Amino acid sequence: MSQVIQIFMSGLAEGCIYALVALGFVLIYKATEMVNFAQGDLMMLGAFVGYFLIVGLGANYWIALVGAVVIMAVFSYALDVFVLRRVIGQPQFAVVMLTIGLGFVFRAAASMIWGANPLAFVTPFTDGTTSIGGAPIPDVSLSIVAGTAVLCGLLFALFQYTPVGVAMQAASQNQLAAYYMGIPVKRIFALIWAISGGVAAVAGILLAPLTLIDTSIGFLGLKAFAAAVLGGFGSIPGALAGGIAIGLIEQFSGVYLMDGFKDIAAYVVLLLVLFVRPQGLFGAAARKRV
Repeated sequence: MSQVIQIFMSGLAEGCIYALVALGFVLIYKATEMVNFAQGDLMMLGAFVGYFLIVGLGANYWIALVGAVVIMAVFSYALDVFVLRRVIGQPQFAVVMLTIGLGFVFRAAASMIWGANPLAFVTPFTDGTTSIGGAPIPDVSLSIVAGTAVLCGLLFALFQYTPVGVAMQAASQNQLAAYYMGIPVKRIFALIWAISGGVAAVAGILLAPLTLIDTSIGFLGLKAFAAAVLGGFGSIPGALAGGIAIGLIEQFSGVYLMDGFKDIAAYVVLLLVLFVRPQGLFGAAARKRV
């Protein structure tokens, strides 16, 4: 039983990271109908920024966490204003290729600044464990789950109970109507990019104690994209559920199924779900009149 609890908590923690990156995908897509394939690389940059603040500047972990969120939010805001806004209205293929290209640029820049060797930093949760049901669970895993829950709660409060959040929802549902109501749509979209960058930074810093930091962790965004599709692209609850589902599937399949199946389990499940429910678990079926 203790092994099952350990596997479950490990999968839940991993799934929360997928969920946070998938959340960034969905937030941007709901607002701009743009798929940002550089979202995983924004997470990677957030982890490196956290490393710089903690190791390079000697900042406290919590100060570094807030600092990394602010830095990545400002960076993402500027990215939208000066780069991505220029391609709105262009063919989707061009937009997708731009975000993929940005991912390459981010990885190259990180490699030049921080080098190619994997890096690590110590957090308050690095070495501790907590017993749950008789199973020792690393505090790192618990911190990821707790951090994800807190962040999701803050985002829910932002979208439901603040004027900015309501404006974001209005702009994402109908840009033209929001514009006629006096909502600064372009600024709102830039704020959504900033939020996505901040969420990516949180994911990167939460992930860092689980693995060494290098440019390859940005490729985790591919599994997060699968999580967003699994949950229903455009559904925020779906992104969270899809990420957690993929994390659990990977961990349990890695233990109980054949070797190597862990790496493809998420995609196999994704294909099966889409075969039965093409819109994803939480997505609404799109209907077009001809």
